[in-house]
Amino acid sequence: MSEEKKVVTPEPLIQADDLCKFFQLSRKATLKAVNHVTFNVNKGETVGLVGESGCGKSTTGRCLVNLYTPTSGHVYYKGRDIQTFSKEERMKFHSDVQMIFQNPYASLNPRMTVGEIVTEGMKLHHSKLSSAECQQKAEALLARVGLNKEHMNRFSHEFSGGQRQRIGIARALSVDPEFIVCDEPISALDVSIQAQVINMLKKLQQELGLTYLFIAHDLSVVKYISDRVIVMYLGTIVEEAPADELYAHPVHPYTQALLSAIPVADPRVTKAKKRIVIKGEIPSPINPKECCQFTDRCPYATDRCREEVPVRKEIEAGHFVSCHLH
Repeated sequence: MSEEKKVVTPEPLIQADDLCKFFQLSRKATLKAVNHVTFNVNKGETVGLVGESGCGKSTTGRCLVNLYTPTSGHVYYKGRDIQTFSKEERMKFHSDVQMIFQNPYASLNPRMTVGEIVTEGMKLHHSKLSSAECQQKAEALLARVGLNKEHMNRFSHEFSGGQRQRIGIARALSVDPEFIVCDEPISALDVSIQAQVINMLKKLQQELGLTYLFIAHDLSVVKYISDRVIVMYLGTIVEEAPADELYAHPVHPYTQALLSAIPVADPRVTKAKKRIVIKGEIPSPINPKECCQFTDRCPYATDRCREEVPVRKEIEAGHFVSCHLH
């Protein structure tokens, strides 16, 4: 994997401000999937979003692209609250902001050909394009993601998982977006295919000036592709920092435990490396207590952690943590 320097414009393209997404399961049970989350993604950068399954990563991404309406808080795109957009502005927003879904087997319509899948968005958002122009653009997009025009008339079930994800990427690119939420785009793929897809996403970013929110479990991949990394736990952000800084100096106990679990190829390094094991089960996100959500599993928890929600603090330039210990 080659490293190339990219230019990141220090201006927020999209922002989550005190974002909450709750699901009312019954009169007394509220599932707080995203609980007072604040962060931004600058134009041209890739922000990695990591955490255990069920911590709210995908729900956060879906709120950013307006697939979910926030329970409270705001999502700002280019400085404007997306809930205040007019009908025309909302259409433009849905063209500018796209999503690559986790499961390439479920996210493609099995009754549509590849050509129909890739051109559907063009016909909706770029109605001035003729059918021939849409066809031509779709062929160019498929070539860009490593497929060819012979695939246009085939159905998604005829392709492997890696090829299906490439079709999903071509579909996202078909409406010329600026911002893409990559919701665990490689987790369902073979390891041999994962590096190809990651390198392709990096190349597309450089060529098209894209901005990514990259949601993933694999911390090694996140380090490789991300400029900044956000760590979520049970619907809250516990730490945020530039990728190199976070991996070199994690300060939140949860982040430290996550990074200690990254496998290392060198057996000598593995032997010397101290693995931090998190004890206990993940608490339920239904009606969580108003305290540090990591309290029940944290070896350093104090009475204050059990009674008070930690405030987000900047401990170094661009390095934020929500923990009473710091």
